[in-house]
Order: sequence, then structure tokens, then C-alpha cells
Amino acid sequence: MNLIAQGSVLPSGALAELAALCGAADTVALGSAAWRLSEVRQSGEVERWCAERGLDCAWVPDGRRLADVRLVAMDMDSTLVTIESIDEMGDFLGIREKIAAVTEQAMRGEIDYPESLRRRVALLAGLEERALERICEERMHLSPGAEILVQRCRAEGIRTLLVSGGFSFFTAWLQQRLGIDAMLSNELEIERGRLTGRVLDGIVDGAAKAARVRAEIAQLGTTREHAVAIGDGANDIPMMAVAGVSIAYRAKPIVREHATHALDHSGLEGVLNLFL
Repeated sequence: MNLIAQGSVLPSGALAELAALCGAADTVALGSAAWRLSEVRQSGEVERWCAERGLDCAWVPDGRRLADVRLVAMDMDSTLVTIESIDEMGDFLGIREKIAAVTEQAMRGEIDYPESLRRRVALLAGLEERALERICEERMHLSPGAEILVQRCRAEGIRTLLVSGGFSFFTAWLQQRLGIDAMLSNELEIERGRLTGRVLDGIVDGAAKAARVRAEIAQLGTTREHAVAIGDGANDIPMMAVAGVSIAYRAKPIVREHATHALDHSGLEGVLNLFL
């Protein structure tokens, strides 16, 4: 078993303290704020030590290799990008808090996601399409390490999938910018340059995300053990259950409970450190 500790720079002597605490046979630096400690003893004491120092702590089996990964599926809002795009849309109409309150309820799993999306989109009726363009140009900031993660996946021949309960206007923009292989998201109805307040076709909820990840795994002719899913909200839990490795990124507590790993301090490049 390996311990991956990452996300914060450790003061002098702290790394040796961690190695002694977990009985590590060897320690390898993976970056300025990331380390792999091998042949370790798994314990809650180590996890508490890391938490107190702002470190993500992951117990990783020795045989797990990036070369074996075939698919990486990622959520968009608050995962691949730092924003909740629908909240930004509400901001253009002066109803950001009203939209964000419903978003938070949905992400915590307190209300049904499809119903929450319909409510929020209905509030956006009349928003100009140009506002969506401005969000892409001015507010669509990538999460730390997002570009590194996608570029490494491309270099390793790993298929990337952007699967979002957000909107295709934004996922298409990100797909083109980053070179993501495929996407799944909701389609907003737009008439005469303005949102109608309706979503076209079926809503992409947690079940739809999971179904698409399953389909991608089948299409690649592989198994769940070779798939990775990354997300932050309750609607990402079903696709996490489909993947062999699931990562809760800056996630709600309910999501961390269902993930194999959590990244609360590292950027998305920290995903790569979970593999040899």
C-alpha cells in the first residue's frame, strides 16, 4: 500500500515525521507539495495528521498504474471549472442568490436534480444568448491543474469525457479549448437570441451521467476498473459508482462519502499522483 500526501508544502522535518508515523519504507517527491510513501501502514492517525496540515491523504494500492486507465470522466461546474455556470447566468439577470440557493440544495442532494434544474432554467427566461458568450470569455476559469490533467490524459491515450448537468453552450466551448474527446450536457432552448426558460430533450441527471460512463466503458471494450470519475456534487455519485476509481474534488460531504479519494487541497493534477 502507498500513501499519497499532497496539497500543501510541509515545513522542515514534517515529512520525516509522516514517514515514521506510517512506517514508510521509501518516500518519493512527486512535486513541491506532493509525496508518495511506499509500504505504509494504513491508519486513522495518519489521516488526522494530514488533515491538520492541509494535506490530501490517499491510500493507493501499489499496482495501480496510469497506463491502465482507459477513461477519465469529469463533471464541469465546480470541478473542471471553478464556477457554477448557471449561477453566473443568474448574475446577468440580478438573481444570482436565488439561483445559487437552489443550486446548493441540489448539490447537497436535498432536492431532485431534474426538478431543481427546471426551476432554475425557468428563472432564466429572457436572458440574452450574448450573456452565455460573455461567461465563456470572462468567467469560465479552469480549476487549478485542469489543463495539466487533460493534456496528460491525451498524451497517455486516455479518453476524456466531460459529463455535466450544465449546458452544452459551455461544455462545447471547453471541449474545443481543451481537446476533450466527448461531452454530455443539457441543451437550452433559445429563440430570437434569448433563453425561453426551457431545456430541450431529456435532462442530464445523475442517472444519465452514469449511463453515459457505462456506455463509454463498453465502447472501449474495457471494465470499470480502468475508468476514473471526478465530480463534486450529489448528481455525480451515480457515475462514481460506475468507475473503479472515483475522486471527490472540493466536494460536498455526501460526495466524499461515496468516493474512493477526495482532493480538498490539491488541484486536479493531483489525480495523476494517485497512479504510478
